[in-house]
Amino acid sequence: MLNTGVYETASGRVRGRAPAGDVVAVLGIPYAEPPFGENRFRAPRPRAPWSGVRDCTEFGPVPPQSAELPGTPSWSPGDEDVLSLNVWTPAAASGPLPVLVWIHGGAYTFGSSAQPDFDGTVLARTGLVVVTLNYRLGFEGFGHVPADGPDDTCPPNRGLLDQIAALEWVRDNIAAFGGAPDDVTVAGQSAGATSAVCLMVMDGGRGLFRRVIAHSAVGPCFAPELAERVTARVAARAGIPATRAALAGASPQALVRASDTVLEGYRQDPDSGRLHWDPVIYGPVADGHLLPDDPLHLITSKTARDVDLLVCHTTEEYWLMDAVGSSADVPTDDRLHGFAADFGLPEPLIEGYRALMPGAGAYDVHLAVYGDLLFGEYSSRLAGAHAAAGGRAFLSRFDRRSGGARAWHCADVPFAFGNVDDESIRFLIGGAAPTAGDRALAERMTAAWAGFAATGEPGWEQGGAEIRVWGTPDRASAFGHWRDSDAVRALWAAYTYCPARP
Repeated sequence: MLNTGVYETASGRVRGRAPAGDVVAVLGIPYAEPPFGENRFRAPRPRAPWSGVRDCTEFGPVPPQSAELPGTPSWSPGDEDVLSLNVWTPAAASGPLPVLVWIHGGAYTFGSSAQPDFDGTVLARTGLVVVTLNYRLGFEGFGHVPADGPDDTCPPNRGLLDQIAALEWVRDNIAAFGGAPDDVTVAGQSAGATSAVCLMVMDGGRGLFRRVIAHSAVGPCFAPELAERVTARVAARAGIPATRAALAGASPQALVRASDTVLEGYRQDPDSGRLHWDPVIYGPVADGHLLPDDPLHLITSKTARDVDLLVCHTTEEYWLMDAVGSSADVPTDDRLHGFAADFGLPEPLIEGYRALMPGAGAYDVHLAVYGDLLFGEYSSRLAGAHAAAGGRAFLSRFDRRSGGARAWHCADVPFAFGNVDDESIRFLIGGAAPTAGDRALAERMTAAWAGFAATGEPGWEQGGAEIRVWGTPDRASAFGHWRDSDAVRALWAAYTYCPARP
């Protein structure tokens, strides 16, 4: 059929625009009521119907946050219609198409679906219907809100509940855009990847998708006592008691400012434990109900084994945090060993990394270890645990280091979306203009995503029998970078991931 740019949803008709002649983009479609006023800190509510045709040619408002990302609209206090999503669909759809739903990262605190590297045009050209979404961030989405009474319900993990609401919208509406509601893949990077894996093991996510793509999943999630501790500090900085009534009475911007102050306090205090090293103060909480435990543990229960899983991480994850100035200063061995002690790392691990990185100083060893602790090892274990539970799991690594550019956190996303030529995100791929080899790599990664979303097959063997290493050129064997060595995995064998506590 030929899409006209006007689509019928359960809440009303919407009109999109054509960024390219062969793709229609419908942007800023509300999927739930604004999460403010009487809805603040509550589970998302279905969107009330509207009359006429809603013009959906611009991205929806950004959720409350302090970040201002290049090429992306910033949050404007007073904009409350923040629970929206975007759809890219081929202009000529021959039948129900596989659907890919993207959840953005950003430490559960910043970012939005409007980031230019998440433009779905190229992926839609492969025969997918692409959906990206906004969800509540920071305190609004993940802060602990105490109940004021037995009947008061302000659930934890509200950001995850928003994502489930968006997937329910996809189930109920995506057929109007040419998509197949029973053939959905959820994809994400960093916080978005961990969100996707959480949805795999949450009762609320069951049946809403068939496959998950998780790039640089970060772990572990928070224990309830850590979430409570953060709320106490944020409330104190905001000058209010840590009660539901007081928190609901504080403006979103007041809680954003207080959160930023608490974060900086952890950064400046070397005795603040894990949160000193890269203070991320919000995230999914293993609350014992909505999310009973860390997804790495839950995935072993086999409840998600019918969901196919494609995992990727980069070989130099944490060097991005160094480049943007968010990494702690680790100039000496004493600081390096203090870091290891705060995370309970096995004693031989640091020296093992030194042996793999001849001549590296304390700072670079810290970057390598922390990148693997948060992303590389956690991601690899997710794939291994899912395969051991009887699921289909595929593992890949991103190691494109063309022209001296590092294979750091986020560098893989423009390649998977096919957007490497967008100048506004050139920093992510090292700053230089992409080469012909880079464009060819983007085509291969985009094809792998499209193949996995359509058939469950990205193009290599599952279960760890083959690890695809993306680069220029690609590699199907474990050679070329010290991170590929089996010795790295062996160094982590004695480490156990548990929900993070104060």
